[in-house]
Amino acid sequence: MAVPFKKTVHRKDLRDKQSPLMYYPRLVTMGQSANLESIAYEMKEKSSLSLGDIKSVLTNFVEAMRTALYNGHSVNIQDFGVFSLSARTVGTETEKECTAKNIKSVRINFRPSTSVKPNLTSTRAGEKIEFLDIKAAVEGSSNSDEDNSTGGNSGDGGIDDNPLG
Repeated sequence: MAVPFKKTVHRKDLRDKQSPLMYYPRLVTMGQSANLESIAYEMKEKSSLSLGDIKSVLTNFVEAMRTALYNGHSVNIQDFGVFSLSARTVGTETEKECTAKNIKSVRINFRPSTSVKPNLTSTRAGEKIEFLDIKAAVEGSSNSDEDNSTGGNSGDGGIDDNPLG
């Protein structure tokens, strides 16, 4: 399996209209998202537990994690990562004005552990990420490993970038 990417073009400096255009690989998500059912089925195939048991454990895990987060704790899942809350807030001029009403939104953050972070330099077969240029694959062009080794997302969200094509 390979992680698909497409080539997108946008300005090197998005704030400068005269900045040169640059090509960036952008990772593409294919098909439907994995859901509880599909993840539980994969887990069932690799264990002696039933599908119902796994779904129950995962559902209870989500509820327990939400409770821990809402009680002000971070949740550290060994060999997976840490979940924590962060908030978008509005500042005030005085301490007395600083209340819970200044919290405008709350997000759940995830920091993966090193065991699940993608490693582009890994030499182990199970840990190596391969990339597939979608346009080249559709056109039937052959890609060398050098072309497929481009990884990641430029992360600067191009102005005219259409995520569907």
